[in-house]
Amino acid sequence: MDNYILTEEGKAKLEEELRYLETEKRAEIGERIKVAREFGDISENSEYDDAKNEQAQVEARIIEINRILSEATVVAAGKAGNRVNIGSTVKVTMNGKERTFTIVGAAESNVAEGKISNESPVGAALLGTKKGDCVTAYGPTGREIELKVVSLAK
Repeated sequence: MDNYILTEEGKAKLEEELRYLETEKRAEIGERIKVAREFGDISENSEYDDAKNEQAQVEARIIEINRILSEATVVAAGKAGNRVNIGSTVKVTMNGKERTFTIVGAAESNVAEGKISNESPVGAALLGTKKGDCVTAYGPTGREIELKVVSLAK
């Protein structure tokens, strides 16, 4: 992915995660490695291996967050308008069920929190729509998803 899109809230969350990883988490893992070394031979030391693996994962995440933040385009969640944009919270009926989504960039999408990517089938179908519009999105399996915009915020 070359161009990340973040809302201001998403950027702040990534910056907070980065601060946590670079300070607290690094120190915690460093301490675990130090303690594991004291157990003796590190060639057969599972505590040491686990700590080193976690350290590698944390360092990879730090690199990823730094890359996202350096390459991201930050979009301000606009005022409540009449069209769905990145940062908009939209209530829709989806195949007969009412759902609420916030359209965000792919780097901050989280379906469990109702944040869907502007690149997802549903997010892409909703961009540019307004209250009362009906659109069809196609899921990854080709399944048709009927959407009707009920209301729009932000």
